[in-house]
Amino acid sequence: MKSFSSSSFAGENSNALELARAAVSRDPQALFTDFQWFLYEGRDTVFFTAFSKTTYDKDGLGNLVAEMVTLAPQLTHGFVGARPGEPFPKQMLDAITSVEVVDELDGYPDKWLSKSSDIFAHDDLPLFRVMAAVRRGGPDAQGRASVIQVRSSHALMEGSDSALLTRSASAGHGTMSDKQNKLPLGTRLKSAFRGGMMAFIYIVLANILAPADKPWGFKTLAIKRHRLRLLANKLGVRQRSLMFALVTHALNGEGEEKLLSKKVIGAAYTMLDTTRNSTDDDFFRVRALEAKFTVNEDFVEYVRAVDDTVAQIEQKDITKFQVMINSMFRAVRRVNRLAKFLPGTRFWRFNGGLHIVLTLVPPHRTYGPMTNGMVEPIYCGAWHSAANICTFCPGREYVTLSFSMETRHIANVEKIERLLEEVEARDVAPHKMMPSVEGM
Repeated sequence: MKSFSSSSFAGENSNALELARAAVSRDPQALFTDFQWFLYEGRDTVFFTAFSKTTYDKDGLGNLVAEMVTLAPQLTHGFVGARPGEPFPKQMLDAITSVEVVDELDGYPDKWLSKSSDIFAHDDLPLFRVMAAVRRGGPDAQGRASVIQVRSSHALMEGSDSALLTRSASAGHGTMSDKQNKLPLGTRLKSAFRGGMMAFIYIVLANILAPADKPWGFKTLAIKRHRLRLLANKLGVRQRSLMFALVTHALNGEGEEKLLSKKVIGAAYTMLDTTRNSTDDDFFRVRALEAKFTVNEDFVEYVRAVDDTVAQIEQKDITKFQVMINSMFRAVRRVNRLAKFLPGTRFWRFNGGLHIVLTLVPPHRTYGPMTNGMVEPIYCGAWHSAANICTFCPGREYVTLSFSMETRHIANVEKIERLLEEVEARDVAPHKMMPSVEGM
């Protein structure tokens, strides 16, 4: 990094580090962008988990954390007493790591998954935790000696960071926007206005209409990549369209009664876009898009319609929705600075009628010392208040699906496997997919 910004700090530039330390000494979240601030205030969390051939102890986890913060220095700030860019003292490492001994590894990682609210319980500790469960009798028949989980505030980590760390690569963030690539003034003004109005409307509606906390559930599923590839080719659709359709169709349920929607399923999905502009967030690489999938009982027709919908969205301006969302984050943060009681606790329980968030993270392929001994399948996921989320994590052999959603939807996760088998057994007519930005 060549200069200090609100989104990053240099690893070797002492002047930049001093500026960063001075900033966080006054306000622990001073270095957060508007997007980071929004996720922090919402107490949104993410997780990474995988089985390992390694038998971990406290020292081993401490060494792992030391490697993590070297590759992802953003983990060293955001809390009271933070020293950006510096290694953690031993007592802090002990507080954020834990090891338990278990008889068997059956039931993991599901039995571990939660909202991870404990991350925010102590404001003087880093905003992430690392934990391991070690099998008492050594490796099992599959060679798994332990299972490890990293949980973090979403303000500090995103799916691309997890993918980079899995490959023992640097996950540090420079300034992610491109200040030279300015959107037209009219576009920026329109987006700013829409974002501001969206913030105002959401704050008002949330404090009137937001529901009470609902029972929440977590579940994971692993599917062979080759299986999905064969079926996508058979249907003439992209693999990600197939995954989106499998999840939304199964969760919506069968017959007249639908759990998501009887007519149109409102979804947000994410992708990485290397074409950055001046209005992009300075920290996050991810870009969000909005989609509406028309409900159809026939899965083959449904998945092909989903594929066409995704292609049509990405043939248009894929920056529009994210620019508006970024403007909303900025407006909400400014409102909070003026009135600390706003947007209010109810705001975070309001999703504006969105049925599901579909997050496809970059491929996770283990390489190097960070993930030495870890084996597939690898799971990633997120918890956002009031958002039903399915996170897709592709590896070399598996694609894993991690569900964080209202408990009433969790039972339908089992229908995905059954739906997959039914469609694999069907004879379908050839179909030519529409072109779009990317093929998966």
